[in-house]
Amino acid sequence: MRFSIGRETILRPLQMVISVVERRQTLPVLSNLLLVIEGNRLSITATDLEVEVSVTVEVESAEEGEITVPARKFVDICRALPEEATLEATLGEDHLKLRAGRSRFSLATLAAVEFPVIEEVAARRELALSVEKLKELISGTHFCMAQQDVRYYLNGLMLELAPGHLRAVATDGHRLAVCDVEEQIPVEGIEQVIVPRKGVQELLRLLGESEGEARVVLGQSHVRVELPQIRFTSKLIDGKFPDYQRVLPQDSDKRLVIDRRELTDALVRTSILSNEKYRGIRFVLEPERITVQAHNPEKEEAEEELAATFEGEQMEIGFNVGYVLDALNAISTGEVEMQLRDSNSSCLIKAPESEACRYVVMPMRL
Repeated sequence: MRFSIGRETILRPLQMVISVVERRQTLPVLSNLLLVIEGNRLSITATDLEVEVSVTVEVESAEEGEITVPARKFVDICRALPEEATLEATLGEDHLKLRAGRSRFSLATLAAVEFPVIEEVAARRELALSVEKLKELISGTHFCMAQQDVRYYLNGLMLELAPGHLRAVATDGHRLAVCDVEEQIPVEGIEQVIVPRKGVQELLRLLGESEGEARVVLGQSHVRVELPQIRFTSKLIDGKFPDYQRVLPQDSDKRLVIDRRELTDALVRTSILSNEKYRGIRFVLEPERITVQAHNPEKEEAEEELAATFEGEQMEIGFNVGYVLDALNAISTGEVEMQLRDSNSSCLIKAPESEACRYVVMPMRL
């Protein structure tokens, strides 16, 4: 096995896969990257047994073969080389020898047969959509996923396939995000799969560096997303996602419309004096205005008054300011709409005149 490649050419795919490699591994080979030369193409693969990312790149000259090398050492060497350097790699008996200008390195290797590659995913369902649509879907919901919740099915993102749309749903029990994209999907009923948290984060990062079309393949226990030169595979969470439709408020009789940027800035300033542990903030809603208030155990207080359109009787309600800010930051329109009923009922946040992305935030007692 031998190949020659420019430093800049190999560094980008290495940076795409390296975050999959965990620093502490149960199997030594999981700390390695799988390098495979076929023809004039080099594929670089990383896995942690839950998520696998493989990136393909063209090399200048090569002899076919495969081997695994220590991931972080290989990346650090490539990163430390001069920008215009050309890396030449030659496989010896148990080491990969690297040359670049006057630099020489010899990396220990492990056999490629030890590397646990996820085989082809038996397609139960396939669909193709633009990278931009898939990125919007995930970026609009991923921040509501739970972290290390005992209800393991909440530690991920639920993808729902239905005739006419693809939907992403995430919740941590205190808030909920639902986003839709219109897409003709060849399903008769509704199908749901749950992608684990790390898989969602890795996929979102890869989508940010890609463009064009994404091919999504759903299997019994895995999901695979194929992008130009990139192949992402993740295990699915085996569990049933809660009935999120029951959480979406249906009988809200109060409606607030306000400039999104003004409200965001006011919440950021006011939250400085909120309780650091609970981050509670109070909304006082009146016709033509909203007052945002915060206080903390040191008896410090903050208050901001904003112009707004409010339809309904005067009311007060408390929220975790971080949850509201996350929802506001996920919406891109100039104005935002909040639908409410009373101080004990959840609030629906969305863009006016749009149902594409909806956010539900539970109230807090202050």
